Amino acid sequence: MKGSWSSTSIIPVTLYFLFSFIHNFADVLAAPTRHLCRPEQRDTLVKFKNEFKIGKRSPYCRSGHPKTESWGNNRDCCNWEGITCDAKSGEVIKLNLTCSSLHGRFHSNSSIRNLRFLTTLDLAGNDFSGQIMSSIENLSHLTTLYLSYNHFFGQILSSIGNLSHLTTLDLSYNHFSGQILYSIGNLSHLTTLDLSDNQFSGQIPSSIGNISNLTDLDLFDNNFVGEIPSSFGNLNQLVVLDVSYNKLSGNFPNVLLNLTGLSLLSVSNNQFTGSLPPNITSLSNLMGFSASYNAFAGTFPSFLFTIPSLTEIDLSHNQLEGTLEFGNISSPSKLLLLNIGRNNFIGPIPRSISKLVNLRVLGLSHLNTQGPVDISIFFHLKSLEYLDLSHLSIPTRINLNDILSYFKRLTVLDLSGNHVSATNKSLVSDPLIDSLFLSGCGITDFPEILRTQYELYFLDISNNKIKGQVPNWLWRLPNLTYVNLSNNTFMGFESSSKKHGLFSVQKPSIMKHLVGSNNSFTGKIPSFICELRFLNTLDLSDNNFNGSIPRCMGNLKSTLSVLNLGQNNLSGGLPKHIFESLRSLDVGHNQLVGKLPRSLIRFSTLEVLNVESNRITDTFPFWLSSLPELQVLVLRSNAFHGPIHRASFPMLRIIDISNNHFNGTLPTEYFVKWSGMSSLGKNEDQSNEKYMGSYYYYDSIVLMNRGVALELVRILKIYTAIDFSGNKFEGEIPKSIGLLKELHVLNLSNNAFTGCISSSVGNLRELESLDVSQNKLSGEIPQELGNLSYLAYMNFSHNQLSGLVPGGNQFQTQPCSSFEDNLALFGSSLEEVCRDIHTPASHQQYETPETEEEEEEVISCIAAAIGFIPGIVFGLTIGYILVFYKPKWFHEPFWPKQL
Repeated sequence: MKGSWSSTSIIPVTLYFLFSFIHNFADVLAAPTRHLCRPEQRDTLVKFKNEFKIGKRSPYCRSGHPKTESWGNNRDCCNWEGITCDAKSGEVIKLNLTCSSLHGRFHSNSSIRNLRFLTTLDLAGNDFSGQIMSSIENLSHLTTLYLSYNHFFGQILSSIGNLSHLTTLDLSYNHFSGQILYSIGNLSHLTTLDLSDNQFSGQIPSSIGNISNLTDLDLFDNNFVGEIPSSFGNLNQLVVLDVSYNKLSGNFPNVLLNLTGLSLLSVSNNQFTGSLPPNITSLSNLMGFSASYNAFAGTFPSFLFTIPSLTEIDLSHNQLEGTLEFGNISSPSKLLLLNIGRNNFIGPIPRSISKLVNLRVLGLSHLNTQGPVDISIFFHLKSLEYLDLSHLSIPTRINLNDILSYFKRLTVLDLSGNHVSATNKSLVSDPLIDSLFLSGCGITDFPEILRTQYELYFLDISNNKIKGQVPNWLWRLPNLTYVNLSNNTFMGFESSSKKHGLFSVQKPSIMKHLVGSNNSFTGKIPSFICELRFLNTLDLSDNNFNGSIPRCMGNLKSTLSVLNLGQNNLSGGLPKHIFESLRSLDVGHNQLVGKLPRSLIRFSTLEVLNVESNRITDTFPFWLSSLPELQVLVLRSNAFHGPIHRASFPMLRIIDISNNHFNGTLPTEYFVKWSGMSSLGKNEDQSNEKYMGSYYYYDSIVLMNRGVALELVRILKIYTAIDFSGNKFEGEIPKSIGLLKELHVLNLSNNAFTGCISSSVGNLRELESLDVSQNKLSGEIPQELGNLSYLAYMNFSHNQLSGLVPGGNQFQTQPCSSFEDNLALFGSSLEEVCRDIHTPASHQQYETPETEEEEEEVISCIAAAIGFIPGIVFGLTIGYILVFYKPKWFHEPFWPKQL
């Protein structure tokens, strides 16, 4: 039959298809072993790996491991950990190195820019630094970019708009700065934009309002100013908006009331004013609302309680007033957080608060209650986990046992500033208290009830009247990390063996922060402290400890960051080979001798060094200038001696070397490299903290300012001071002092400086206090000083100055003693404070400068002196008349005695 196949013809055809199938199937089987990775992509990844080192895991990462360690074990880079390739092209399209312990600096030519087909780049949770934006600006296929929890810095370039396919951009927890450019509005596909916890400044660009797909916008913890752009009203898809911790101002942004899909809204820690609008209830899907730490005023916004979905309300630290009322709560079972402390509410706390039966967090601190609070009104709130009743206007008597008995879920309790008592009986069922604040509660005995609080993490019993010894069971609480015993009358630490008088920590303690300052501790520093192997902060200042610093503290050298042993009676020398991880060292006001240990040069993390008021005999430690983080140096009142040349401190903000025996001259360029005081913006600490230190411990210091000793309980990071007073410096004041434009305090008094006061001092625009008294300065007071608007204190007394005193209100407010005992000062400014101006007899003759340098400023001084000769002649004539006529008032001393 036509078209039919014979058996002989079918066999070859069948064999053909069989071989074809086997051949193709073999290709399929071989596919997994085929090298997908393109060679140039593999080379790029290897080069990228070699640009960085593997270090410690980021503290922000609970888990993770160095993914790049295994790179190279397989030639196919598409099988390397963290790498995803396109199955067809072999191009690397995803790079996920989150929490990979990578350390190093990105450069503009980083090889990562060659991975041009990347759609996902995740570098979060490492230790990267540098300016990464120029390295990734051409990765135009990116849809997801995670750079959070690193140390990147620099500005966001306008080329960010080239990444037009981005749906997620997370730059949070870095050190990016500058203004956000308008071009960010070109990222029209973004759904998540997180710029939080950086140092961005300027106004929030209105172009963000053009990104209509945004659902999550986080801008908190930056330096944004101005108002929230009206264009934000267009972000109809927004679910989360957080602009807290900025410097935004104006009234509550009503444009946000259009965003009816909002679930979380935080405008806290800004400078908003006015009242909260009642129509905020239009945000019917709102679950969390925070407006704390602003200047909102008006009456208590009870209308917030009518939003049925609201579970969290934080209105603390404002200026709201009126009486509290919770009677109109629409859905009390849903409210989980309520913080209304630090406002101006008056009257009693209404019993209707008991309706909030599922409340977990309640903050009522600093309320202006009309009488003591009835604690029983809270007993219905069985779900409370956090309770803050601190500093009520009328302190309430609270029994700690009662609180712990009723609230079984309580983990954080703050009763500071009330009258707290506790019995020693044990509770049948203890709550799992995590943090307990009992500062200033009038407690006289250590609360024995804490013995069984095995979950206790944070304990503050400072500012009480607790006497006797610190119980030894305290150190056996397995989770205790922070203890503040300061400002009590403790005499010592109870030993675990009365027979031997020894103390031992039976189990490895995780204690990290121990503050025991301003007590009555005596004897030697207890050696049990050396057993606290995780100790980070130790403050035993203002006590009566004696003896030397224990050598066993060398056990803490890898963990101890803050050591304050000031204001004791310690003797001996500073240990040479311990504390290499210190950030802050204060041993001031003791009886330490010897020299500064040269091992301090290895303390690369040291920011604060205070050895004031000891018996240290040494030359100036110019070698400390190599410490990259040193910001505060106090050598006051020791026996340091010799010249202080060769000093260059790029990060230094406060230096006090007063009342020593330093001598010699200061070169004119001496302060050229002290950039920490010339431009704080360039060297400002990368964190957003205002003070030096941390939440657990802030550094403090005492400095001379405006003629008095000023205690800085917390050292502002922008505070700057130079105190070289009470030494034997001579020669001219360096002209380079004028470069320190951020300097607040300058004290050069009680030395032997000569020549003119440099006009460059007029460049110190932030100067508040200037003291050059008791020197041998001549010539005029620079007229430029009259333009320093912040200059509130000045002292030019006991010099050889002459000429016109600068004008300006600040000069007219100084006491007459600030200009006494000079050659011939005059002017309208003096007439305001010194009605009768006379020249002391000891300076009737004008003394010319001893040196004949040809510098321009010295010549100007001489020229000024020549100009005053007629005035001096006139003064001598008047003096001649006074000698013969001797009016009655002449016998009265004109200048007040020196303070």
